[in-house]
Amino acid sequence: MLNEQNRNEFLQTIAEKLGRPIAHKPQPQPTPVNDLAKTRLTNLTQDELCKEFTDFAQTQMVKCVVSKPDEVINSLIELCESYDCKGSVVISGDERLDALGITKAVSEKYETYIWNPTLGRENIVHAERSQIGIVFAEAGLTESGGIVLFSSPEKGRAVSLLPETSIVILRKSDILPRVAQIAERLHKMAQEGVRMPSCINLIGGASSTADIELIKVWGVHGPVHAAYLIIEDC
Repeated sequence: MLNEQNRNEFLQTIAEKLGRPIAHKPQPQPTPVNDLAKTRLTNLTQDELCKEFTDFAQTQMVKCVVSKPDEVINSLIELCESYDCKGSVVISGDERLDALGITKAVSEKYETYIWNPTLGRENIVHAERSQIGIVFAEAGLTESGGIVLFSSPEKGRAVSLLPETSIVILRKSDILPRVAQIAERLHKMAQEGVRMPSCINLIGGASSTADIELIKVWGVHGPVHAAYLIIEDC
């Protein structure tokens, strides 16, 4: 009772200082002026979304390659070669990469480390030493030209954050208008009782920063290079 009394007295003091009555329940949300948060860019076709997505991503120093499903492996190897890959590659333990034959193809071409959740810290060491990291994205966001990665034991964040170059595989059908659509997808997952990812990363390209004079510098605190390999599945 004492704690409740102290809380009420504290809230009453704050309310008086603000010149308003104490509130025990949150006020209802005001009616939005418009619904652009959910509808902006939703009128575009998937082809148009893909073009807007890649156009914006390229302004953020992201190399974009659109590939047919049966050419994905060749396109990926060409991407790796474009970065003069002579070091090792770390690849996510994502089963989708394995299903596409990417894990096997990369392992045969380069010194490759596959993320293994049972090895703990060793994964981080290999990611730090690797020249290229390869991951599979959950979605692309047209508005920002960024991608969405879900973390799990098999899909460590370090794969996309520590190597010099980050290559992201993405299905064209997973390119969404903006953050609102990925939020809706997550909400549906929660309602259906699907286990949520340990971390949700929204990445807008290679790492960069800008000082107070807005002079942008790339590759300061993460990958120096970033590339999207988009599978044309629709």
